[in-house]
Amino acid sequence: MVRVRFAPSPTGNLHIGGARTALFNWLYAKSQGGKFILRIEDTDTLRSKKEYLEEILFSLKWLGLDWDEIYYQSERFNIYKEYAEKLLSQGKAYKADKLTAETGEEQVSAPGEAHPKGEGQAIILKVLPGKVQIEDMIRGGIEFDTSVIKDQVLIKSDGSPTYNFACVVDDSLMNLTHIIRGDDHISNTPKQILLYRALGLAIPKFAHLPLILAKEGGRLSKRKGATAISEYRDMGYLAKSLVNFLMLLGWSPGENREILDINEAVKLFDIHHINKTAAILDMDKLSWLNNQYLKNEDPQKLVDALVPELAARNWIAKDNFDRNYLLSLVKLLQARLTVLSDFFERADFFFLDDFPVDPKAVEKFLSRDLSREFLLFSERLEKLEKFEVPEIEETFRQLVAELAIEAKALIHPIRVALTGKTVGPGLFELICCLGKIRTKKRLAKWIKKES
Repeated sequence: MVRVRFAPSPTGNLHIGGARTALFNWLYAKSQGGKFILRIEDTDTLRSKKEYLEEILFSLKWLGLDWDEIYYQSERFNIYKEYAEKLLSQGKAYKADKLTAETGEEQVSAPGEAHPKGEGQAIILKVLPGKVQIEDMIRGGIEFDTSVIKDQVLIKSDGSPTYNFACVVDDSLMNLTHIIRGDDHISNTPKQILLYRALGLAIPKFAHLPLILAKEGGRLSKRKGATAISEYRDMGYLAKSLVNFLMLLGWSPGENREILDINEAVKLFDIHHINKTAAILDMDKLSWLNNQYLKNEDPQKLVDALVPELAARNWIAKDNFDRNYLLSLVKLLQARLTVLSDFFERADFFFLDDFPVDPKAVEKFLSRDLSREFLLFSERLEKLEKFEVPEIEETFRQLVAELAIEAKALIHPIRVALTGKTVGPGLFELICCLGKIRTKKRLAKWIKKES
């Protein structure tokens, strides 16, 4: 059975690169009927933080990447020590002096020389010159020369395992069949293979994913898209669209398809079709995808997602609001949203009487006196027994026909008077949502008394 793993370190949040690695491992496991293992690499006790762990676990769950098993390396120190001692007893490793604070490297004596005994010693693997070859599932054949690899620390002088050693021991004990990770780990691969060989363990298959580069060039950074998954969530991106976006960073389902859900991807995923070249993080593409998903999302789910922030802004009472009214606003606006948080800017005038008004919009559309037109429209709306979109539109069309003016000559000024904006949902739909009283009240602000 295929068994793969994602092994984050809780020394920071889950970012795009790590999430893409987790997703591709998850997809491969599910496509092969295998298992997806989560291993928390928390051996760095000083830098590992509970809040980072919680963010990683929450983000993976939010993305829908459920795991079959979970392990914590901090609970396995005795296992690593046991395997290191085994190599020592076989003469494949030796002890070295305490770690130097200045360089962070072990100060080792030549193999065969006397070494101090007791605590504060590291255990080092002897590396012999030779060749290491792998058949990478994405990149094809790769050969390494081990003569350029120095002896490898297995257990540091503080008793903690090194990354490569703990990784190899765990990958073997967890029966992992495939190691799918970013190609920034390629330099670790020959070191790990040497450890597999020294321990007499079966070597898994390797697949190294291409880097993700910023659209403007160079590797991702905080300035260039290396944002935590939780931050994308807070910005209003949906999990479904973000997962879809991550899929396309180095893999394609074929037939120029760009929109597919995670269940479809499981059926189509082929690790051999992952690109060898670097993927580009195109935020415009993510925003487009998010808009496509928002258009088709269940409005009720969007209402649930919006309520906490609406309550925090005091735009609604969290436990006492008109859900049907909020649902009508979501339906009115969801096709126009790039991210869910756009709702608050696009819909403020539905909740606030004192909403922001664009001064340029006023100058362009309300600089001339429209008191007569506004008054006539307001009076006719007042007479409507049925205040619905068709009746509102018919009233408006009759008025502009009688006034012998183009519809746009009145549509834009009314929109600015009612919303403070030049763009938004259909005028008659938003008037219907605002209601007769608020519409009249807002038009009245632009009607001079002498009219």
